[in-house]
Amino acid sequence: MSRVARDAAGFADLDSYAALGDGRSIALSGADGGIDWWCVPNMDSPPLFDRLLAGSAPLQNGAQAGFFAITPRGAVQVSRRYRPDSNVLETRFTGAQGTALLTESLNSGTAGRLPWCELARRVEVLDGHMSFDITLQLGHRAGLRSPYLSCRGPHETFHVGSVLGLFLHGDQVRITDQGDDRVTARLDLAAGEREILAIVAGANEPLVVPALADIDARIDLSDQEWRDWSACFAPGGDDRDFMVRQALALKLLLYAPSGAIAAAATTSLPERIGGDKNYDYRFAWVRDAGYVIASFLRLGVVIEAKAALTWLLDQLCAHGARVCFRLDGGVDETVRQVDLPGYRHSRPVLAGNRAAGQHQHGIYGDIFETVSVFTRAGNLIDARSAETLSHLADECADRWKLKDSGIWELPELEHYTMSKISCWQALNRAVELADAGQLPTTCRERWSRERQRIADWIDANCWNEDLGAYVMHPGTTRLDAALALAVRFEFDGPDRLRRTLDAIDRTLGADRHLHYRYSGMEAEEGCFLACSFWMVEARALLGQQDQARALMAGLRGTISDSPGILPEMIDPKSGAWLGNMPQGLSHLAALQACLTLERT
Repeated sequence: MSRVARDAAGFADLDSYAALGDGRSIALSGADGGIDWWCVPNMDSPPLFDRLLAGSAPLQNGAQAGFFAITPRGAVQVSRRYRPDSNVLETRFTGAQGTALLTESLNSGTAGRLPWCELARRVEVLDGHMSFDITLQLGHRAGLRSPYLSCRGPHETFHVGSVLGLFLHGDQVRITDQGDDRVTARLDLAAGEREILAIVAGANEPLVVPALADIDARIDLSDQEWRDWSACFAPGGDDRDFMVRQALALKLLLYAPSGAIAAAATTSLPERIGGDKNYDYRFAWVRDAGYVIASFLRLGVVIEAKAALTWLLDQLCAHGARVCFRLDGGVDETVRQVDLPGYRHSRPVLAGNRAAGQHQHGIYGDIFETVSVFTRAGNLIDARSAETLSHLADECADRWKLKDSGIWELPELEHYTMSKISCWQALNRAVELADAGQLPTTCRERWSRERQRIADWIDANCWNEDLGAYVMHPGTTRLDAALALAVRFEFDGPDRLRRTLDAIDRTLGADRHLHYRYSGMEAEEGCFLACSFWMVEARALLGQQDQARALMAGLRGTISDSPGILPEMIDPKSGAWLGNMPQGLSHLAALQACLTLERT
């Protein structure tokens, strides 16, 4: 990769970012050495660094967007990769005078996640010499906070609202300017020399001041922890590295304090540049969490799967069949607009997601499918969870005839075909769980009869013989790529499902082997990456191995330049990344497709 260019407003392409994580927060590091997004101390906290959504221009209220840049002077070539089986990132800068390596980690310790945030950046020159410009710009939370510095004994601390932090570095870093919200410095290194720069921070809590040598050592300790985790499940075969990378990205999204799984680490990255479909994905969706749990169980990653399932069942027990939850638990339906320009001026920028107030029938299928995978792996459901699930099955049997917002969280309530299939799936799994002794059998026959009524209704209302496909909902000719999931759910017979997949390819397929979510979206957004991986999985399950492998190879080519994280969407014409990232649904769809191809 050549030197990364930002546009005139200071924005970088989304595919130039990689993610760092520690089980609590996630930072996005650009290929030019700029960390432009980091919420401290949690994934859903206000960002300390927010240049991702603001660019480099001063904001209207005079505030600055936050970032932490280590930028080589002069023209350089850039290449980057994650260390094998790890989420520790390496960026190599090659210039006329030398070669340098930037190694970055959100550190963990021997006992797991640290009780503070520790962003570590090691700079070392491998040959020749290289100079770096360093800028630490503290974010102003869209003008709501004014950062300041203060001295605590020998330490100079920074404050942004409730966040207390330290900028730590060695003697080779020469400070050139310093103010309440900004520090600039220079670093000159020759071959064999290296330096550590780090930010240690927390919110409303005491702050540890670690030694630089300890921070340095924890980079390699964190790398070893990631590799040890990967070694517990790493599959074999030609796709091993790709599958491990998807699992590592999903692991970043697991919020360790609660066991919740975030849908993505960012908010308001647009689904179309300049558009207004910009959402906050720093919440745990039942759908996404369920799919991740199922994927982890297929890999044998039992500890994280169990923790996530326990958290999910706790939330459903306490709050009922809701679409998504806060990462620390509970439901928040409030949405607030944040006064930032937005990525490449795509507004609004939001905190909060209105999906929390919707109803989607898909949550019934998602939770029962997850529990089914859990028990098929030889695990057990406790009495309280069984009671919660039985109530949810009864609720599904009562509510499936109602309209809902569908898997795509649409404002138009309809009898979405995929929602009805999800209800069928939920009751089908509930019957199986009752037969296996995991659920009470009191309502088993009722669930069985209602399951058949749903199938009959779908057959009578949702199939269009002229199109040769299941339509998005009765009364329309629009198609929905999510219907590829019906194959995994074992709905209907293979003939209609194959014909539906063919119709999806004809109608929703686009360049670069990608697919739009549903009819009409080419005017509003990019292609939804997970849909194309669902098509791979569906083709493989239907025995269409050649088509599945060809599509998978094409998708791998489309994302080949990525260091290891995936977005929500891709523009099929330009190849530009769109939407929030790292997007859990994209990663788990890619992982499921690989696992299915391997199995079939």
